[in-house]
Amino acid sequence: MIIRPAVPDDLSKLLAFREEAAAWLSELGTDQWSRPYPADRLLATIEAGTVFMVRDGETTAATITLTPEAEDGLWTDEELSEPSLFVNKLTVARTHAGQNLGGQLLDWAADRAYRASAKWLRLDAWTTNEALQRYYLRQGFRHVRTVQEGVAVNGGPRVSGWLAQRSARPTDHGFVDETPTPEPVLLAR
Repeated sequence: MIIRPAVPDDLSKLLAFREEAAAWLSELGTDQWSRPYPADRLLATIEAGTVFMVRDGETTAATITLTPEAEDGLWTDEELSEPSLFVNKLTVARTHAGQNLGGQLLDWAADRAYRASAKWLRLDAWTTNEALQRYYLRQGFRHVRTVQEGVAVNGGPRVSGWLAQRSARPTDHGFVDETPTPEPVLLAR
């Protein structure tokens, strides 16, 4: 499988991924991603070069967003003084579920963070999705804390405040990596 940067033509596929994931999560009993994600915000992240797509032949199998910016109000100033990359919107197509593709993407992200001179790969997960939290713990993340106060970036109540991190490190992720060399990360802010 190949990982490459997303391009604006991938927008419809990414929005469809989000809808597919929201439907699957709803079947599991969680409201995670039940609010539609604004297409203009997603397009802006694509244009910023922070969205990546995994291709399996002609099929898009997964996506991940990896940014040097943390969502406001989640991480302390001390934590933000440590170079980090932040995982967002990790999504695997249901056709590729059960193949550890998410784990490979997290390994790729840890490797990319390492190559960008980051100390940490960090994420915030849905506060009430305990199955997802356990998944991240199995992938080598350590729970830092849960933030429930405050307002999310989109203006709604904070729902994604389970914070976790793992060390940035070189990994054998198994992808053919067609992404550009990452820029060094100095600070999350």
